[in-house]
Amino acid sequence: MELGNRWSLRGETALVTGGSKGIGRAIVEELARFGAAAHTRARNEAELKESLQKWTDLKLQVTGSVCDVSSSEEREKLIKEVSAIFNGKLNILVNNVASGYIKPVLEVTQEDYKHTMNTNLEAGFHLSQLAHPLLKASGRGNIIFISSIASLEGTTFMSVYGTSKGAMNQLTRCLACEWAKDNIRINCVAPGVINTPMAKWFYV
Repeated sequence: MELGNRWSLRGETALVTGGSKGIGRAIVEELARFGAAAHTRARNEAELKESLQKWTDLKLQVTGSVCDVSSSEEREKLIKEVSAIFNGKLNILVNNVASGYIKPVLEVTQEDYKHTMNTNLEAGFHLSQLAHPLLKASGRGNIIFISSIASLEGTTFMSVYGTSKGAMNQLTRCLACEWAKDNIRINCVAPGVINTPMAKWFYV
């Protein structure tokens, strides 16, 4: 029996950040193949349009918008848009978007540090706050943080990236305790290196 015949996400709604490529794109496609209505955002408009066209050709129910989640104003705009699309309810939020600088600690600038923390940690924290009413209204909300094995192991040249993901792991634990009463389940996935555009340096 195929997996799709055993369970379904039909009627569920999902927001996936960074869904035009890499891990995020795979997540969007998997959710949509199981019947969920998915919305994703990306900074690169051309990549987003290409992905949306592919999903349309596959007859998958996916919408998208251009958004830089490192901006608090754009995060607020995104959640308002998602609320309008999904009638004030959201079942799944996947905080996937990430950025990282692969360099020695002594070469990391303040701008590198701020951008990494803002994109990887603050964005997920703020989007979770903003999405809380929508997740609660759905009756069974889910937040998934995409962390990294770099959050669990010491890794050369990845100090800031690993730190941002380690903080994400702890945020997951705290939110899981705090929002259980609202019937919102919080989980975190910490994959190893995957052959995506972000990890292309690893495969050179």
